[in-house]
Amino acid sequence: MIHCDGLVKIYKIADLEVVALQGLDLQVESGELMAIIGNSGSGKSTLLNMLGGLDRPSAGQLTVDGKNLLTMSEKDVVRYKRETVGFVWQNNGRNLIPYLTALENVELPMLLQGKRKRERALELLEAVGLSHRRNNKLNQLSGGEQQRAAIAIALANHPKLLLADEPTGSVDTKMANQILDLFRQLNREMGLTVVIVTHDPMLAKKVDRVVAIRDGKTSSEMLRRKSYEQELIHSEEGVEELEGESHVEYAVLDQAGRLQIPTNYLESIGADRSNKVQVILEDGKIVLLPPK
Repeated sequence: MIHCDGLVKIYKIADLEVVALQGLDLQVESGELMAIIGNSGSGKSTLLNMLGGLDRPSAGQLTVDGKNLLTMSEKDVVRYKRETVGFVWQNNGRNLIPYLTALENVELPMLLQGKRKRERALELLEAVGLSHRRNNKLNQLSGGEQQRAAIAIALANHPKLLLADEPTGSVDTKMANQILDLFRQLNREMGLTVVIVTHDPMLAKKVDRVVAIRDGKTSSEMLRRKSYEQELIHSEEGVEELEGESHVEYAVLDQAGRLQIPTNYLESIGADRSNKVQVILEDGKIVLLPPK
């Protein structure tokens, strides 16, 4: 579904150039449910904006559902945003029009395509558990209900890819869990590809793959040891999963064989104050040692 190869994004502010992405590589399979994490300024929001057609790459390759977002015309970008991708923002003011009801908000994207499908809108509100609030406006909905309405809006035009920017950032833990369970349900029942940008470590327990971005590159991936459904079964049977063992973390090698070593790892071997480490091959393992 998503193919990023050597993706670069440079912003120019007056005479200053800011490199937000510097050679990022990423593959996302169709029907995958995954999360992207990273500190502020790591480049994760920049990547999400480019996947959503809201910004253009400066260099590299970016294809989504076979469409080249680097060379796409403005007209095709508009069509892409209407038909291929759905977006859920953290700020509900960007998701919902306050003077419309929940039902009218969900209908709006379909009206923009020259269609009016109240039945489809009602089905989506039912799918996100909000049919009983269909005639309520923004100020009559809780934060969690607003986010559920936003998800229904994002699904209005049958997108193949759903992008969510910090979707649990403005709700409490209980509602966050319900929203993440809803993403899993939509992913499983609709075959929807879901990419979530977050800083919430709890989310890692709900998705199958977590990609960490640092300094504009993919630095590591965490893959689930066994499916979330299997973990639920074990939980019901009284078998507790040890904290931190649901996923295994891998460093990501780029095409030139480079990888990012976590700072705390380097500090632990006394290599934090130098830009050099010894690399030796020992008993089939690659070992990093501080400089002598």
